Amino acid sequence: MDKLVIEGGRPLSGSIRIHGAKNAALPILAASLLSEGKVQLSNVPHLLDIEVMLGILNRLGCRAVQQGDKVTIDSDRTNSAHVPEDLMRQMRSSIFLMGPLLAKFGEVCIYQPGGCAIGERKIDLHLKGLEALGAVIEENDQQIWCRATKLIGNDIHLEYPSVGATENIMMAASLAQGTTVITNAAREPEIQDLQNFLNAMGASIMGAGTDTITIQGVDKLYSCQYEIIPDRIVAGTILIAAAATRGTVTLSHCNPSHLVSLLHVLRRAGVQIRACNDIITVSSASRPKPIDCIVTLPYPSFPTDLQSQVMVLLSLADGFSVMKETVFEGRFKHVDELVRMGADISVDLNTAFIRGVPRLYGATVEATDLRAGAALVIAGLAAQGRTIVEQIHHIDRGYDQIELMFGHLGGKMRRETKVALKQLDLA
Repeated sequence: MDKLVIEGGRPLSGSIRIHGAKNAALPILAASLLSEGKVQLSNVPHLLDIEVMLGILNRLGCRAVQQGDKVTIDSDRTNSAHVPEDLMRQMRSSIFLMGPLLAKFGEVCIYQPGGCAIGERKIDLHLKGLEALGAVIEENDQQIWCRATKLIGNDIHLEYPSVGATENIMMAASLAQGTTVITNAAREPEIQDLQNFLNAMGASIMGAGTDTITIQGVDKLYSCQYEIIPDRIVAGTILIAAAATRGTVTLSHCNPSHLVSLLHVLRRAGVQIRACNDIITVSSASRPKPIDCIVTLPYPSFPTDLQSQVMVLLSLADGFSVMKETVFEGRFKHVDELVRMGADISVDLNTAFIRGVPRLYGATVEATDLRAGAALVIAGLAAQGRTIVEQIHHIDRGYDQIELMFGHLGGKMRRETKVALKQLDLA
């Protein structure tokens, strides 16, 4: 298993282009099943989750190929609505295949999806939404079957603005008969990107970005070319890392409007920010200021996917901060690892109390999930001494060669395999 070795204490500096958004690319890859011709996508990141999704599409009979940041999907040969169990358990985002396969074949068989262990993430909202469109759901052991002779548009109110459920309903309803209206829909930029992609194929959808989305079903969807939006979480991770290391970094090919809540938090922490068009520059030369309370909530509020990274910044603040996690109950697993590096953090249920320290110190730590791993990398970059981050396959799910990304900005870090470490020991 690979690990990252980080020599900390160096301010990040320079400029970098943000790659495409994983959380936009995955549902769009699934939605490509709905096309009756080839789909060509650009700005698709090289990530483990993308590889898994492409593997699933190919196992279903598609021809899905990635070359550089471009992916071509030919779904005409799709011959199966049974998602492979071995691949589905590797990635939770495989759940996005439910809506497209149900619309394409009238049935779909899935297993409980895998992914990061960050708390209970039920799929009941997905199933209720598909049921409202006319699907019949059957469950036995770990298998879930959805069948529908015909999908019929309906009014669907989500009990919680689930991103995945919103996207699955949008994809299924795009080929349903009649009109579907989703209320209390998720509002994330990735929802808007999926709407724009489906419309590029000939769908009739409006309202993404608000809490009400209207889908007028059409008979067919067609081939198209489409560019994935930049990854706001990767952008946010780099901005936080620049602030934590007291550096100056410029991001290009990003969307500041997708990062309003984070930029507000960074400004409260005393970080200097300039944003114009698709460029953001951050600069920090001193310890961050503490923040009395940050609460994670669905977009456009502060994102749970940046909670662990900001906690690293606050652990270095000159004072006491509070962070409350309301989205996933299992998202504080990184706290023990940060404490191992000298952070002063205590947790009571879903609230973390952070007393800032002057510096962190290198240690051997373990990435317990994707965003926790990114946080530990930031901590290692800011810390004094050497940090080793293990279990980095989690990080590879959402960051394209994170060691090269931060290395480009002056961070001293390298990836090592077990073989390389053994050779090092022998030497």
